[in-house]
Amino acid sequence: MTASTVFPPHRVTIVGALNVTPDSFSDGGRFTREGANVNVEAAVEAAVELARNGAHVIDVGGESTRPGASDVPDSLEIARTRRVVEAIAKRLDVPISIDTRKAAVAEVALAAGARVVNDVSGLRFDPGLAAVAARAGAVLILGHSRGTPETMQHDPHYDDVVAEVAQELEASLARARAAGVRDEALAFDPGLGFGKRPADSLELLGRVGDLRQRLGLPVLVGPSRKSFLGAVTGEPVDRRDEATWAACAVAAFAGVDGIRVHDAAGAARAAAIGRAIREASLGGAA
Repeated sequence: MTASTVFPPHRVTIVGALNVTPDSFSDGGRFTREGANVNVEAAVEAAVELARNGAHVIDVGGESTRPGASDVPDSLEIARTRRVVEAIAKRLDVPISIDTRKAAVAEVALAAGARVVNDVSGLRFDPGLAAVAARAGAVLILGHSRGTPETMQHDPHYDDVVAEVAQELEASLARARAAGVRDEALAFDPGLGFGKRPADSLELLGRVGDLRQRLGLPVLVGPSRKSFLGAVTGEPVDRRDEATWAACAVAAFAGVDGIRVHDAAGAARAAAIGRAIREASLGGAA
């Protein structure tokens, strides 16, 4: 599979987030109360609903990477995600992404039917993940963050957030290429809210086209319900969907290839508006 298959140029790809964790910031506990006790049937039905509402990719995660979250063992993350990936692959004909920082988890998920690996750490946590993706011919999305989920929001600072994020993503991409991942299988994510102040995330969202031009690869953003939106609106996490849709429209106008969200229907509509305005302003060439 190639990145252009996942993120074809004629659309903004909607990536539906499906977290089978007890502690994710927005939907934790929906399918997993504790340990590896996952309601697989409910998770699959949620994936079906995401696809019905416009998601082109389902992104399954078994470890929360929200600010302050602790690592979980590979075995627990595998126990949470393997059966869910298998069941979705049997039910839906859409690409499945495994949202993980760990090579062992990615390897099991790819064998179970996933075709995309979404690593929010940009290979900083487990560089061996790149070789797993290369062997499987999977698409690898490299995210930007600093520190770990436990530490990343401890006084983050940038002098030039776009330049610094681009430089650090270039290092992640170099690691992936050295492990055998082809450029055709690579995409990146600037990591809104991951080791960023609200102003940093807002600037990255507005200038994501600059990042895409510099790196020359498809770009995914994940604004969904994040704290930088709450900093602007004052709304709690369970009331940030409207702000998320606004961010999706801006992202589509700025030229992103994909948007990762919890609510696929609203995001798809917002992205369609943003992309239409972009196409009109560019004379029909997105």
